[in-house]
Amino acid sequence: MIFCMRPTIRSYMKLLVFEFGIEHINSRSDTLPNITLGYHLFDSCTDPRKAVRNILQILSGAGKTVPNYSCTGYNKVAGFIGDEHSITTIPIAQILGVFGYSQISYGATDPALSDRRVYPRFFRMIESVHIYYKIIAQIIKHFGWNWVGIFVSDDDSGETEQPLLSQFLSSYGICVSFIIKFDTNKSYRRDVISRNINTVHSSSAKIIVICGTFTFAIIHFFQVAPAIFYRKTLILNPSWTTNTHIVRNNEEALNKSFTIELNDMTLPEYGSLFSYIHISSRPKDKLLEDVGIIDYHCQSPNASKNKLYSTLYGIPLSNYTGRDFIRVHNYYVTLGLPPRVYYALYVMALALHTMRKYLKQYNEASMKMSNYKRQLHHFIKNTPDLLKMNKPFFNENGEFITHYIIRQWFKVQKVIQYDTVGQYTEFASEDKKLLINLSKIQWRSKNNEVPRSRCTDICLPGYRKVPREGVHTCCYDCACCPEGEISNRSDSENCIKCPDTEWPNEKKDQCIPRLEEFLSYSDVITAVFSVLSALFFLITIGILIIFIIFKDTAIVKANNTSLSFLLLVSIMLTFPCVLLFLGRPVDITCMLRHSTFSIVFSIAISCVLGKTTMIYIVFKATKPGSVWKKWVNPKISNAVVLTFSLIQIMINITWLAAAPPFQELDTRSYPGKIIVQCNEGSVMAFYSVLGYMGLLAAVSFNIAFLARTLPDSFNEAKYITFSMLVFCSVWIAMIPAYLSTKGKDMVSVEIFAMLTSSAGLLGCIFSPKCYIILFRPEINTKTYLLGSKNKVIST
Repeated sequence: MIFCMRPTIRSYMKLLVFEFGIEHINSRSDTLPNITLGYHLFDSCTDPRKAVRNILQILSGAGKTVPNYSCTGYNKVAGFIGDEHSITTIPIAQILGVFGYSQISYGATDPALSDRRVYPRFFRMIESVHIYYKIIAQIIKHFGWNWVGIFVSDDDSGETEQPLLSQFLSSYGICVSFIIKFDTNKSYRRDVISRNINTVHSSSAKIIVICGTFTFAIIHFFQVAPAIFYRKTLILNPSWTTNTHIVRNNEEALNKSFTIELNDMTLPEYGSLFSYIHISSRPKDKLLEDVGIIDYHCQSPNASKNKLYSTLYGIPLSNYTGRDFIRVHNYYVTLGLPPRVYYALYVMALALHTMRKYLKQYNEASMKMSNYKRQLHHFIKNTPDLLKMNKPFFNENGEFITHYIIRQWFKVQKVIQYDTVGQYTEFASEDKKLLINLSKIQWRSKNNEVPRSRCTDICLPGYRKVPREGVHTCCYDCACCPEGEISNRSDSENCIKCPDTEWPNEKKDQCIPRLEEFLSYSDVITAVFSVLSALFFLITIGILIIFIIFKDTAIVKANNTSLSFLLLVSIMLTFPCVLLFLGRPVDITCMLRHSTFSIVFSIAISCVLGKTTMIYIVFKATKPGSVWKKWVNPKISNAVVLTFSLIQIMINITWLAAAPPFQELDTRSYPGKIIVQCNEGSVMAFYSVLGYMGLLAAVSFNIAFLARTLPDSFNEAKYITFSMLVFCSVWIAMIPAYLSTKGKDMVSVEIFAMLTSSAGLLGCIFSPKCYIILFRPEINTKTYLLGSKNKVIST
């Protein structure tokens, strides 16, 4: 047996709009001229069995319903409007799809109806329910919430919608604190109510989403435990917002709650439609009479009906003027469902009109109504944009495309009112899909602050989330980003590594350019090195001038004048080489700095080696019958200088040709700094250059050490020994310091070694000579020199 629910003003409004739509379309001359629309009207009672029986009755014709049989011959039914609920729409659509009829629903939201393979001729003036939960998830994400509770009806609709809602929430990183299912048979029990109250009260979630179908079990929960909702904010889907029962006597629970509603659609001649809706204007309307008794407690002329309803529903009856009746009607019209009844009917009529115009150009046979059901689908799908949104009227799934309104309900003097606080447009660009007016929103919290509904506090920029083992992903700890990484937004899953040329700021929420470190011209040590280099350069020039002036003196001639001048010039040129190590390194300076100094300094050491060798040979040749006499020739020292200098030149040429030095940005040695330095290119070549200079110095030191005791007034072997000792000491000490430093400190060590070794050569070799030339001219004579030699020979 099938029982229908009691009549409601909501259902009556849709019926009224349907009748108005038929009359309005039939009165228009521009739509279906010379054709009058008729209709069969059935009440499904929200029962699939009755809905199926009604469809079979329409298809079979008058009399007993016979599936797959029509006793009326050619059926003149063009299409079907309805139903509102998915539970009855689905079996209707399955049957009509087999028979090839087009169907337009004005309220069914089940996602299964979007499957065009199963429901190829089904359309609806509303999108699938998934759009509501997508909007809800985006609203929750917009306010930074990630911890919510869910109330769901324990029925087929709830079983379908709750996983869908959870899926959308999860895709936006939102976790569900609790899910409470409300079963009509169980949720009224005291133990169940107590358990549900504890669940809501113990949860830190401040946001509760209600999904599924409307159920009085949740209404009852609102009424028995209103206190737990004082700090909670509800978000309702459209199936709840169109029920008067949720508004009445639940002001505290619904205060400051949000609803997702269909975009308002204006009905034509809206004012005249409801100007006569009261019982006195329609005395023969029995359904209106029933609605008046049940919803507004007004007496009807039928005394027995008054007594029955009063006893059945326990309501007192009184005379009714109709004023409030009209006000409530207007409220329901603005909620969006009644206009969709009209537009579903209008789309069907417009498609019929377009189809007839199209077929009329062929032949009259194609105009038969029996052909309409097979061809109407195409014209409904291509219905023009009725609402002027510059978008197709239906999407590929047969769903009506529209805006969605976000409203907030708030209590004003114990009456729930609402205000539009935002909208959602699916076909808009990503940054304009969800628009919310924060200034209109009223919150339950003090100072009208946005409530916090999170399992844990937000991880600020500069931190990343660290999941807790065994709990929701929304419950996590915050860890500071590692060195060299940042997070520039809240609740970052991972930190982002800064580019090599950048480094995190102190808060680690953005990358800033690294400071470049090199021996710049503005550094004090650079100024010191520059002054020392210039000073030694000038001193060397001064010594060179002295030697040029006194070139004919004995002390200058005594030790190979040409080698002395070459030695002075090479030492002098080592000091400007320091300038190649100052400033920001570039490829050309990197290539020149070590090569130039090594070649020039190797020439200097080769000169020292040549002089030392010549001294040693000369004194060996003074002994009678010595074989060394044939080696006493200035060409020997010149050959030594040329040979050993060319070897260093060849090493450098090979180095520059095979793997030349280049500029390198070292981003790893120091945090927050870029060391601008020269990469040697080939470490082997670099140490070969240094090793060769060390080898020359060692050979010079050994030969000079052997010749240091030779008795000669102008014997410079001992001075060369000291100079080579200084050079070797400096460079041996420089190597560990060079390897243990970076950046400008390393360059400073190199420059110090260069200046010290060059100054050591200059001071140890030429200072004694300058002293004799300037302050002891009496011994700077050939007589003194020869006298010293005779003493050596006589001994």
